[in-house]
Amino acid sequence: MRISQELIDEMVAHAREDLPNECCGMVGGSGGEATIVIRVANSAASPLRYEMDPQEQYNALKSIEDDGGELLAIYHSHTKSAAYPSQTDVNQAVAWPEQIYVIVSLAEDDAPDVEAYLLKDLKIADVELDVA
Repeated sequence: MRISQELIDEMVAHAREDLPNECCGMVGGSGGEATIVIRVANSAASPLRYEMDPQEQYNALKSIEDDGGELLAIYHSHTKSAAYPSQTDVNQAVAWPEQIYVIVSLAEDDAPDVEAYLLKDLKIADVELDVA
């Protein structure tokens, strides 16, 4: 997935603003190129997991599609752990198995880490982020 540094920075800012809880949202675009990041409330309000607010999730997806795009990725943050999927992340991904999952880690405050994965069939596969 191609994504601008500006959109990466938006996800990192969201993660920092939602501390101490995890943040979550959606990345839209077309042709494998991300063009928009849309924040979605974490209705779990937890530092250990995320649960997208259903209405906001629907609104975000509709906004992406209304602009002629498609959902490219779902993102969330890890407040204290690495940018690697937890077992909870893998289990939750069964609802959206074709999506890329982007994880923003704030484990090192001065060096946020952003990584992407496919979480299909309860397996973890790295996805390269082409940051422009």
